Amino acid sequence: MDPGSLALIFRGAFSVNPQQRSAAEKSLSQMFKFMQFQCTPQHLVIVLKIIVGSDYDMTTRQLASIYFKNFVAKNWPSGTPGVLQKIPENDKGFVRDNILGFILQVPPLLRTQLVESLETIINADYPENWPRLLCGIKECLQLQSHQACGAFHVLRILSRKYEVKCDEERVPLVLIIDETFPLLLSKLYTLVQVVKPSIEVADLIRFICKIFWSSTYLEFPNHLHDPNIFNAWVFLLLNVLERPVPLDGEPTDPEQRKSWGWWKVKKWTIRILNRLYTRFGDTKLQKPKNKVLVQMFRHNYAEKIFKYYLRLLNAVRVGEYLPDRVTNLSLQYLTSSIESNKMYGLLQPQLDIILFEIIYPLICFNDNDAQLWDEDPHEYVRKCHDFKEDFFSPRGAAIGFLIELLRLRGKGNLEKLIQFITEIFRRYDEASIETKPYCQKDGALFVIGLLCGKLKQTEPYKSELEPMLVQHVFPEFASHLGHLRGKAAWVAGQYADIKFSDQNNFRKAFHCVVFGLNDPELPVRVDSVFALQFFIEACKELNEILPILPQLLDEIFKLMNDVENEDLVLCLETIFVKFGEEMAPYAVGLCQNLSSVCWRCLEKSKADGPGSLGALGCLRAISVILESINMLPHLFVQIEPILLPMLQKMLTNDCQDVFEEVLEIVSLLTAFSPIISLELWSLWPMMVEALRDWAMDFFGDALVPLNNYISRSSEHFLTCRGPDYQLSLWSILSSTMLDNSLPDGFAESAPKLIQVVFQNCKGQVDQWVEPYLMITIARLRQTRKPYLKCLLIQVEKKIATCGNTLICSICKTSFYTAVL
Repeated sequence: MDPGSLALIFRGAFSVNPQQRSAAEKSLSQMFKFMQFQCTPQHLVIVLKIIVGSDYDMTTRQLASIYFKNFVAKNWPSGTPGVLQKIPENDKGFVRDNILGFILQVPPLLRTQLVESLETIINADYPENWPRLLCGIKECLQLQSHQACGAFHVLRILSRKYEVKCDEERVPLVLIIDETFPLLLSKLYTLVQVVKPSIEVADLIRFICKIFWSSTYLEFPNHLHDPNIFNAWVFLLLNVLERPVPLDGEPTDPEQRKSWGWWKVKKWTIRILNRLYTRFGDTKLQKPKNKVLVQMFRHNYAEKIFKYYLRLLNAVRVGEYLPDRVTNLSLQYLTSSIESNKMYGLLQPQLDIILFEIIYPLICFNDNDAQLWDEDPHEYVRKCHDFKEDFFSPRGAAIGFLIELLRLRGKGNLEKLIQFITEIFRRYDEASIETKPYCQKDGALFVIGLLCGKLKQTEPYKSELEPMLVQHVFPEFASHLGHLRGKAAWVAGQYADIKFSDQNNFRKAFHCVVFGLNDPELPVRVDSVFALQFFIEACKELNEILPILPQLLDEIFKLMNDVENEDLVLCLETIFVKFGEEMAPYAVGLCQNLSSVCWRCLEKSKADGPGSLGALGCLRAISVILESINMLPHLFVQIEPILLPMLQKMLTNDCQDVFEEVLEIVSLLTAFSPIISLELWSLWPMMVEALRDWAMDFFGDALVPLNNYISRSSEHFLTCRGPDYQLSLWSILSSTMLDNSLPDGFAESAPKLIQVVFQNCKGQVDQWVEPYLMITIARLRQTRKPYLKCLLIQVEKKIATCGNTLICSICKTSFYTAVL
């Protein structure tokens, strides 16, 4: 097919006309399938020419690049002798000779697809292609910025591919480092000398930093252990770090500003220097081969980096711009420095400024929080309760610094911090409504909640906790500001378990938290539920809660329909554990609600990433509910049809993260339902298929429900032929027992299930005696683990009790032979 005709097909696949688009997609599919057997000569050459041809529109070229990547990934030959070469040798040679050059020519939008194709080719033809590739990259690195940028792109993707590989698989990465790092170092030296650097210079420096990061991610390469080379790299990285960000061209829009090239350079430089400190900053954690670099880094660079980070963080103090990620990374370095006596000595003179003018303001409620609270309260809740935020946000890093400081250097610093918080409280109480420092009060409350573990154990603070709550926390339950109402609820929850001298104070706090469940502000309602679980755990008089239990559950249900949050599930779990059988009237409704929320969480996790933790919490809560009503089998009849659709969906490869929890629920249903219904039996084939396909690690968890099916519903197990449960069980057990590569620990569930069959189906499964006996003997002959040997011998004893004299004789003879 000529380039023009093929380009028309690619273009048609993006057509707004449904018929034209369908015809083009069908042509591409047929062409792809046909060429999996034998590629038409020049086909790949034509596709490449479309990708690099400026005569074609970008949409056509983009689809061609995607097609090219997929085709190469599927059909590039492995080089196995005797295997039909699907792509003609001449086409292979053309692609190998030209793809690197094409990568350097095309726009970034097309570059990634071609680099991934190059990766496939290198993997298939390694090691023959590496010298040619590295030679081409080295030539390109010495060219002008556009082509050099393309070479950097190739190196970045290749180095990233090998960054977490084991030593044996890192040989290509070692070649990349040895061959290209001298050129990268030279290029970096040239770039940092530019007096008025353009944004293109920032892009090149950023690529070099990314390549360095990936190449040193898992193991520091031998090439960089040369002190002179190490010094040269760190010197240039410090040079990049210390140079002020150019003001010319810096965007004013906050979102564009944080993604600006020069701030990205700063971020990547800091990431590398932080990693170097982690690797070489602590003599107690170092490998012997790193000794020279450790001494060099600690004496020559650690202090310089520290001082520059302090200057950088001064922007936070004076209200200037500093990207969140740069702030976060800089604080991480300071946090890592607390343990070192030498570095802490540098920190101490500046500690008050760091603690009260940088750390504390970052913890306080701010204008960005207020805007998010008003415009998108759901997102505010997500950010506040998403542990991933702690790794990337300035607030998360500030909290980490504070916790580490008080853990390692608490003496003196705790008292200093409490005095500061006390002063905040005093100024807040004395100020008029118009001038009260509301945001600072929010931060002070947060610090008090954060330090609850330490304050509960430390005098004189331990004795003053109740008065502190009454004077400074309880009044904020009635604040006109939602964030203070929410913070008051959260802090009260942290101290719900202290010994109140006046139980009326406990009751007041508890009822304020309950009242918060009806707050007009969503974040306050979530914080109130979070606090509620601590009050329920601490409540000694259950009569305080029982009268309002329906109200609590109703409010939690409403909130679960409005927001997906694991704390809501934890609160329900706490209620069920605390009240047990009293919760029976609500069990069906709770299971209905939890199953709906669970499925929404999983759908969200597939689409957006986070969500599986919420699903995990819902499943765990359902298990708690089922355990608490195990003496009420009639409720299982009502709950089963609610949970069954969810369980059927989750017994698939898509739900591996929650498979163990799903099996736990199936175990409870099969154990406590009055009968095992036909609908519940529908889960058996799904479990067995999962075990056979991908879930062998969960065989021990699946043992309980499979046991329940056989022991509690033996007749159906024996008589049903559609599906044939006996045959499906044999399939999974025989494959497990006969798989010599499977460790003994993984095989332990198989003999246990064989025993279940012969114990519960005595005299009705004689036809399975010989097959099960043979695989048991086979496994016994090769097993080494004593526990598994005992289980296998117990299989013989169980089979021997079936009552058939001939079978008993066969068992004894066979097992004596195997054991001997």
